Amino acid sequence: MKKTRKILSLVVVMFLIILAGCGGGSSTTSNESGGQTYNFKLTHITQESHAWHLFAEKFGEELNQRSDGRMNLEIFPAAQLGPEKDMVQQLETGSLEFAILTGQYLATRVPAFDAWNMPFLFETLEDSLKATETEPAQKMLDEISNQGIKGLGYMFAGNHHLLLKGEPIKSMEDLKGKKVRIAGGKAVIDFWTKTGASPVAMGLNEVYQALQTGVVEGVSVDPSGLYTEKFQEVSDSYVLTNQMAFPGAVVMSSTVYEQLSPEDQQIVEEAVAAAEEWGKKELLRLDKENLELLRNELEVVELEDRGSFDKLRNEIYEEYSSDPLIKEFIEENKK
Repeated sequence: MKKTRKILSLVVVMFLIILAGCGGGSSTTSNESGGQTYNFKLTHITQESHAWHLFAEKFGEELNQRSDGRMNLEIFPAAQLGPEKDMVQQLETGSLEFAILTGQYLATRVPAFDAWNMPFLFETLEDSLKATETEPAQKMLDEISNQGIKGLGYMFAGNHHLLLKGEPIKSMEDLKGKKVRIAGGKAVIDFWTKTGASPVAMGLNEVYQALQTGVVEGVSVDPSGLYTEKFQEVSDSYVLTNQMAFPGAVVMSSTVYEQLSPEDQQIVEEAVAAAEEWGKKELLRLDKENLELLRNELEVVELEDRGSFDKLRNEIYEEYSSDPLIKEFIEENKK
């Protein structure tokens, strides 16, 4: 009988140990050489064919290669782990290790990120990508740290143009009364409201049905996001406005980062940097390729009267320059 009790006690202890190993956060074990192995998770809001997912796959490859197989990455696309608000909560607790968060969402938590939402600041996607290397752009990543998450780098979705049901607009005047979907952010709402449009904030996964049913008449969206989400199926025209950049920030849970050894922290940072450099080239390729594909399905036109937005653009620059970092960013990139 005593022997039976000992066996049962041993089984219970082993079961509790197993349960403890199944807790939240990254799974870690020791390999034969004594180094930690990690099974990380990363999530983002876009589909698997989008540049962000391709970046995530490249990041996973870099992590695995640079750590000699100790670091593995599982990717959850299309907001499978919840909307961005939920992602941040999981990052704060350490139950999620990595995410790509939209600049427009981050602007609701880190006001300086509204610098990226300044209208008509960049003429091309190449200009937007170069801006990530500037000092004010890097300062914005540092400010994310106050949110319990660590900013590691940037991965763009592209520059936003205007997708419409019906005829393309020619000037700002044509926007009056139009319901336009936006991702959010104070500066974005201010811009669209002052054009005379009615901005409607909603998640990316809600947009297709909203266009289909007429809840919105237009969408501020980049070519890759448009094409991969198939919005062209329920729209008619795409006006190449380049009204604002749409960056994503690659972030990590500060809780998890601080638990890594200095050597492993360096591996993570170098893996992000390598994937970011690769991702910029891939995004430029995809942006051009998707735009050409869209020309076969939509009326794609250049904005005819760009000057009609000049007065509003300058007003918004002046208003948001009260934030020193936004002012620095505008001055750094304004042409």
